[in-house]
Amino acid sequence: MAEAARRLTALAERALGAPFPVRVRAWDRSESGPPGTPVLVVRRRRALRRLLWKPGELGLARAWVAGDIDVEGDLYEALALLSGFFWERDEDADRPTGPMAVLKALRDPEIRAAGRELLKLTGPWTPPAPPAEEARRGSGPLHSLHRDKQAISHHYDVGNAFYEHVLGPSMVYSCAYWESPESTLEEAQRAKLDLVCRKLGLKPGMRLLDVGCGWGSMALHAAREYGADVVAVTLSEEQAAYARKRVAEAGLADRIELRVQDYREVADGPFDAVSSIGMAEHVGSERYAEYAADLYALLRPGGRLLNHQIARRPLRDEDDYRVDEFIDRYVFPDGELAPVGRTVAQLEEAGFEVRDVEALREHYALTLRSWVANLEAHWDEAVLLTSTGRARVWRLYMAACALAFERNRIGVNQVLAIRTPESGEPGLPLRTRDWN
Repeated sequence: MAEAARRLTALAERALGAPFPVRVRAWDRSESGPPGTPVLVVRRRRALRRLLWKPGELGLARAWVAGDIDVEGDLYEALALLSGFFWERDEDADRPTGPMAVLKALRDPEIRAAGRELLKLTGPWTPPAPPAEEARRGSGPLHSLHRDKQAISHHYDVGNAFYEHVLGPSMVYSCAYWESPESTLEEAQRAKLDLVCRKLGLKPGMRLLDVGCGWGSMALHAAREYGADVVAVTLSEEQAAYARKRVAEAGLADRIELRVQDYREVADGPFDAVSSIGMAEHVGSERYAEYAADLYALLRPGGRLLNHQIARRPLRDEDDYRVDEFIDRYVFPDGELAPVGRTVAQLEEAGFEVRDVEALREHYALTLRSWVANLEAHWDEAVLLTSTGRARVWRLYMAACALAFERNRIGVNQVLAIRTPESGEPGLPLRTRDWN
């Protein structure tokens, strides 16, 4: 089938009413589109069948993970151009959504004609199976203890060696704190851990609960540098095993207790401080009030919570919020994002006094670009440790998220909250940003 690339770009332009922003190379080796841009490679006609059976983001994601489509050239530039073409045009316009949008599209003669042309290009009319890396729907009620453990296992139990290649020696899987763009990732992650400890006011002998402790980096830093006694909990068996080994090698087994445990099952408070770094995104809107109340109950009066959490932009109608399909199926099953204002409100509703909110949006973009660079530098090893599809998931996810942070589509914030005692004395300096 000659000139498949030309037909594809013409179809896309007809359906969306704008010039296609990148060059296209199709399975028949034909090319079309502007020169000097990244190249969207459609390796197999199966990619089109994926889009027809699952129009939109999920179909594209499946095609990417399966290797049916690829990008030659700068991935960030390609994603920026394609997101502008498919998703970000006329964002503020009043357009019908949901079923009304579908009905309107089906009535549009241009879109119907494009659909007929696309059918001619697809080949055999059978639905391709999803890639093996796609998560199955968890069993049990949403955000129950059992289902949350399944979701965490899908995301984190893919091999500690894989994460070593991506995250680097710090093994910190959350936004770093960059004193300058020239800092190394290790320097920036250490600065983040130290910032959290200073905000929590940790001192020798204080009890810290680290919720969603990952591979133990926060627990190790708090115990080694600040003399804290740490209870660290995770739902990932692989993370816990790795963290226990690190704790033993550091000679801190008497200061750090690692548990495979849900934060809702922790019953040995009170603690002087709680750190929750990159964990609250897993909680879900239905459970967030419970999360805030549980952490409040686990703190002594005067104790501090540091909640480090990704946030999305608020919507005019919050009922319109939908979880990103690619991330839900391939990265964070059941994960949800909330606006930072809602997070602050729910912490206050639980009884906390919110004392500081620090936005780190640009810091996460730098962090993600560093992780992508690590993955690309160790691509062959990463593929051997997991699968080609899994490595492709992570490369796309992290690069797309870096752009989302850079463009203010999402942000990340550290919220410092206190269980203020009846006396009203918070135990903080008058100028908290010194964090001394």
